[in-house]
Amino acid sequence: MLLIMAGTVLLAYYFECTDTFGIHIQGFFCNDADLMKPYPGVEESSFVPPLILYCVVAAAPTAIIFVGEISMYIMKSTREALIAQEKTIVTGECCYLNPLIRRIIRFIGVFAFGLFATDIFVNAGQVATGNLAPYFLSVCKPNYTGMDCHFNHQFIANGNICTGNQVVVERARRSFPSKDASLSVYSAVYVTMYITSTIKTKSSRLAKPVLCLGILCAAFLTGLNRVSEYRNHCSDVIAGFILGSSIALFLGICVVNNFKGTHSTPTKQKQEDYRGLPLMTFPRVESPLETLSAQNHSASMTEVT
Repeated sequence: MLLIMAGTVLLAYYFECTDTFGIHIQGFFCNDADLMKPYPGVEESSFVPPLILYCVVAAAPTAIIFVGEISMYIMKSTREALIAQEKTIVTGECCYLNPLIRRIIRFIGVFAFGLFATDIFVNAGQVATGNLAPYFLSVCKPNYTGMDCHFNHQFIANGNICTGNQVVVERARRSFPSKDASLSVYSAVYVTMYITSTIKTKSSRLAKPVLCLGILCAAFLTGLNRVSEYRNHCSDVIAGFILGSSIALFLGICVVNNFKGTHSTPTKQKQEDYRGLPLMTFPRVESPLETLSAQNHSASMTEVT
């Protein structure tokens, strides 16, 4: 498990911080209106800056899972059920891993793995497609010299005619799918599944759906913000929502088993009481010895009378 986690983090690092994987250079149409939106500025000037988004996406579910597990363990009504679901791992003659620690490590560890996996899928999609952002032509400032661009539907196959800032142009080539939408909806769906599957108290009947809907709404608004600021196309955000929610559902259902324990107590079979029931339900066949004994008994009774 640690090896897989380390490999995932390393791959995410290569996608994010190095130019190991080259971006696909995609062509465009002359004066394409869908690519001529005004440049919204650097990512830090967004209404939802990346630093704040990534901190919330990583820290909020971790805090909710940590507080939720401790609260459920403190409550006597749910502590016994949690202990019964977990296997006790002995690490020595006197030491063992507490079921509470096991659940916290497992749920947060799977969440962190999914977060890095989502980032890898998003970066792989952006590198492979090279889909252009809505503001691409505004920052590309293409040199149309020698290009027949008298008509808007003329396709420019040579994507290396940009004269703008190459760093900004490269960023404008990574639009599909939307990273902010993917990470935000992954975090929202994962923590929503945790809340609905784990927290089961009478006082949470109304608070639980309100909290879950609020988290999902925040992720949805994050995606809408990307479209309203012309940083992503609507299709980019939808693809990000589908990717993030799919990974969260897969991990929540198939990996952590809807946040249940790894060991379910087998149901004890009810022992039926067979006392008072006949030993055999088949028709009884008398032996010849029993028949002869019955005849002798009948004859002796006749003589007496």
